Amino acid sequence: MKKYTVFIFSFFLLFIVLQILSGWVLTAFYTPDFSLTNMGVSQEVMFGQTSIIPILTTLSIATLAYFLSQKLSVTSKE
Repeated sequence: MKKYTVFIFSFFLLFIVLQILSGWVLTAFYTPDFSLTNMGVSQEVMFGQTSIIPILTTLSIATLAYFLSQKLSVTSKE
């Protein structure tokens, strides 16, 4: 049960850190296009296309969390 708790905690912690960092990077590099505001374009939000990157990111975070939980459980036994 301890391994599972460490895994879940480390997974959520790594996931939240990655989400905050990716949001910070996306916000830092965002450049608004002011040329569209003068053309009388409607105020629609463009979300873009979906990609496989969030799935790969979640899998990599889960893998890191698993290995971190294994490492922490091994060092606590010694």
